[in-house]
Amino acid sequence: MKVNVQSVNFNADSKLIDFLNKKLENLTKFSDKVIGASVFLKVQKTSDKENKVTEMIINLPGKEFVVKKQEKSFEEGIQLAVKSLARKLKATKREPRLI
Repeated sequence: MKVNVQSVNFNADSKLIDFLNKKLENLTKFSDKVIGASVFLKVQKTSDKENKVTEMIINLPGKEFVVKKQEKSFEEGIQLAVKSLARKLKATKREPRLI
């Protein structure tokens, strides 16, 4: 799976990128049709503690799933986003196929 990561308003370190790639690889357990992923990590300039935004877009043939999470840390946002995407991928596996 090809992963494109963009960090906005900060520079992502290699540990965060490795963590992200490891979590995204887990999605291949739920669907082998995942083509690629685009991930946007943003730091919003607000006084809120939950100012880290993680947005993931997963591409499948003919489909695209988008998940956006705003949390205290990127690691937490990545974990929650991957869980949401896993649920969506499981649901598409159960969909009846049209012929």
